[in-house]
Amino acid sequence: MKAARAKTPRRPKKATNPALKDPVGVYCRVRPLSRSDQECCIEVVSSTTVQLHPPEGFRVFRNGEYREMQYSFKEVFGTLVVQKELFDVVAKPLVEDLIRGKNGLLFTYGVTGSGKTHTMTGSPGDGGLLPRCLAMIFNSIGPFQAKRFVFKLDDKNGVDVQSEVEALLERQRREALPIPKTPAGKRQLDPEFADMIDVQDQCRVEEVDEDNVYGVFVSYIEIYNNYIYDLLEEAPLDSIKPKWNSCNTPVRNGDFVPPQSKILREDQNHNMYVTGCTEVEVKSTEEAFEVFWRGQKKRRIANTQLNRESSRSHSVFIIKLAQAPLDADGDNVLQEKEQITLSQLSLVDLAGSERTNRTKAEGNRLREAGNINQSLMTLRTCIEVLRENQLYGTNKMVPYRDSKLTHLFKNYFDGEGKVRMIVCVNPKAEDYEESLQVMRFAEMTQEVEVARPVDRPLCGLTPGRRLRNQPAGPEEPSAAELFFQSFPPLPSCELLDINDDQTLPKLIEALEQRHKMRQMLAEEFAKNVLAFKTMLQEFDSGVASKENYIQGKLAEKEKTITGQKTELERLEKKIKTLEYKIEILEKTATIYEEDKRNLQQELESKSQKLQRQASDKRRLEARLQGMVAETSLKWEKECERRVAAKQLEMQNKLWVKDEKLKQLKAIVTEPRVERPERPSRERDREKPLPRSVSPSPVPGAPAAPLRPRRSRSAGERWVDHRPPSHVPTETLLQPRVPRAITVDSPSERALARCDRYLLTHQELASDGEIQTKLIKGDVFKTRGGGQAVQFTDIETLKQESPTGRKRRSSPPRPDPAGDTADSEWTDVETRCSVAVEMRAGSALGPGLQHHAQPKRRKP
Repeated sequence: MKAARAKTPRRPKKATNPALKDPVGVYCRVRPLSRSDQECCIEVVSSTTVQLHPPEGFRVFRNGEYREMQYSFKEVFGTLVVQKELFDVVAKPLVEDLIRGKNGLLFTYGVTGSGKTHTMTGSPGDGGLLPRCLAMIFNSIGPFQAKRFVFKLDDKNGVDVQSEVEALLERQRREALPIPKTPAGKRQLDPEFADMIDVQDQCRVEEVDEDNVYGVFVSYIEIYNNYIYDLLEEAPLDSIKPKWNSCNTPVRNGDFVPPQSKILREDQNHNMYVTGCTEVEVKSTEEAFEVFWRGQKKRRIANTQLNRESSRSHSVFIIKLAQAPLDADGDNVLQEKEQITLSQLSLVDLAGSERTNRTKAEGNRLREAGNINQSLMTLRTCIEVLRENQLYGTNKMVPYRDSKLTHLFKNYFDGEGKVRMIVCVNPKAEDYEESLQVMRFAEMTQEVEVARPVDRPLCGLTPGRRLRNQPAGPEEPSAAELFFQSFPPLPSCELLDINDDQTLPKLIEALEQRHKMRQMLAEEFAKNVLAFKTMLQEFDSGVASKENYIQGKLAEKEKTITGQKTELERLEKKIKTLEYKIEILEKTATIYEEDKRNLQQELESKSQKLQRQASDKRRLEARLQGMVAETSLKWEKECERRVAAKQLEMQNKLWVKDEKLKQLKAIVTEPRVERPERPSRERDREKPLPRSVSPSPVPGAPAAPLRPRRSRSAGERWVDHRPPSHVPTETLLQPRVPRAITVDSPSERALARCDRYLLTHQELASDGEIQTKLIKGDVFKTRGGGQAVQFTDIETLKQESPTGRKRRSSPPRPDPAGDTADSEWTDVETRCSVAVEMRAGSALGPGLQHHAQPKRRKP
């Protein structure tokens, strides 16, 4: 028959009905203090709440206040709770589901010395959860168990079903092999632990399908230093469990052979299993517990500072229950693979989490503690990721493969079944910090949900098949009774009288008939024996021929099996290679994910930097735009002011030319002497007057010649530098420079021939008139052979009214009344001394500006 797989399919990605999920059941058990004088830091508040308070001398400095923490669970068991009550609440529903074809997981969690192993195994006279689960299973299915080897497990986490004849042949073949085991009838347990399975109450499942046959298989493994070992492997005890001396160093025999670690695989239904693990078929509670105790003796324990017998590994005891229905006659097992159900219950005793600074672990103990804490941390991480995915709808990858423990139980959290967790805590003050972390993790685990297992389908046969063919009524007589009833009855043998001559003849006649019948039966029996011998000889000859035929067939099958084994070994090697490649790819993917996260962080930082730069750029642009707008506005105003000044200057020049033309026309055409009229204000607006003009001559009198103004400095040879933009004012007082060389740009040749230097500079004054500055300086030779000019004096020439009234920005207008007093202008000289050097050949032009305050002189 083909193998039937466990009925735990992978959980669908999207749950269609939230009611089909159940949360992980978390229970808390508080062990009693070892000494009455110890300080207690855990208090059971109610049946579902436990409270932790810091011990004396310990304060939680969070916001500077003393805090007490409360944690709620499905149920809390105090120090006085017995093992039976804990079993009835926690483990009994899992056993009922196991018999109904559903999977279950039960594990104990806590710090070292919190009572996990005692809860799972128990003590003499008070069995724990494991022996009670075994007792309940066999109490329920005892009368309905199949014969040994009817169910046969394969190497791929499946089960085959055989007929009773095949099972009988298998039993005969196994009995012929030299197995160093105590027979089932003479099996004796260790007296120290024989009382663990002596469960007084006959706990059983009420509704067991009597039309099914059942088979129980157990296996026992441990996870040590993240490796999986089979505790039921047939090997010498000393070669499996090394001894430890007082220094916590291993002392092993010379013939020690380390056990081989096992590999985890995934079957076609996505269930995890251990390849090559020993699975023993058991028929009673005593036999199952003997198998468990045989593996328990090989489990790794050591003496630490916190526990005399501390578990150094995670132990997993797996109970598999195979069941198949009877056929329609109720005599044999139904040979259909669709009707075979395989369910399993895993009982896990986790190693205790611990801090190495408390255990003072060194060497191998330190490495063991590190691996234990790492596997428990991976379990916490998986629970946290599962909780986050279920609460927030994320799709993060759960790191099951980071630890063999979480990888083995992957199908429980991703598939269907019930998961129960017992948190064991020690109330002593020294374990307060570890207990706090355990409580937080346990309370968070309650938020993880697991898919509810579905009921297995019915086989479709009529119920009550097992009891249908059993005989009813009084018992039938045996063959011996029928044989003696065929003989003639004996007459009465009692002699009533000495002369009685009838009783003895009748008795003799009856005995002779019986003798004749006996001879006839003996002859018939001899004939039957001879015929039976003949039939046996014929049967032996047929059996011999059949044996020869079977041996030939077996040889062919063995060759086929050898080839299949070779192919299987090749495939296993290929699987190992692929698993190694998968691990490499997972590590590479982890590295790439880390690089991706780093690059994303770098990209985010650069994006933030670019955003800051863009915002700074926008602020700078806005600032520059404001400055440009302000500058442009300023320059527009300056340009408007300069344009207005230039317009005023040109209007003045036009007015001067118009006046000259009028005077010339008056001289030429009119002989009489008339004073020119001053233009009115309206005419002044239309035709601006020039800035400076000399007084009009008297009619009829010759025009006064221009009187040269004598400079205060005379007798030297001068360089008269007048820029090309110089405008002649044509006033009466003009500077006179004797023996001057006139130039319009700086000339080194002229500087070499003169002693003094005169620069004429013109600009508009604040009143709008042309202001002339005469900048004087001395010429001297430099050490390099060139000439330099040191300015020493500035003369300022301005045009002012003789009456002392200041000119406004508008030019003078001719008075219609003929008053020429305001038309007369004089030159005013303002001087100041300066000390400025000019090298020969430097560009001194009309734009030269001097910032000294001029001194006004009276006209």
